[in-house]
Amino acid sequence: MSDENNDQDQQALADEWAAALEEQVGGAGGTEAISDDGARSVDLDELKDESVVVGDPKLDVILDVPVRMTMEVGGTEIPIRNLLQLNQGSVIELDRVAGEPLDVKINGTLIAHGEVVVVNDRYGIRLTDVISPQERIRRLK
Repeated sequence: MSDENNDQDQQALADEWAAALEEQVGGAGGTEAISDDGARSVDLDELKDESVVVGDPKLDVILDVPVRMTMEVGGTEIPIRNLLQLNQGSVIELDRVAGEPLDVKINGTLIAHGEVVVVNDRYGIRLTDVISPQERIRRLK
């Protein structure tokens, strides 16, 4: 019985996320809309498909390999002396301005930028800019 309730809770959560994402896109079946911040939503048909073909037998081997995804709000460098003086309530200034996009990294490699969203008291991230595979390879060199 608890598995059934858990499945229903998971489905309800998935439905809420889907509704929130649909609401952000405009919900009108892909019609173009311009938001207050100047972002333009477009039909998916207008986007160029640069994705990797999932059915490629060479890639099937690695598709289930887990990777570490992190969202970086910002960073700073402080001397160990200051680090040892930190306690509850301490404030650390980061190198990012409020409202600046977060870095989305996979195994330490920048793959996208995004912004924090909250749906049903859970944090998520909306990708605002995805680094192309060619650019990611160029940055590795």
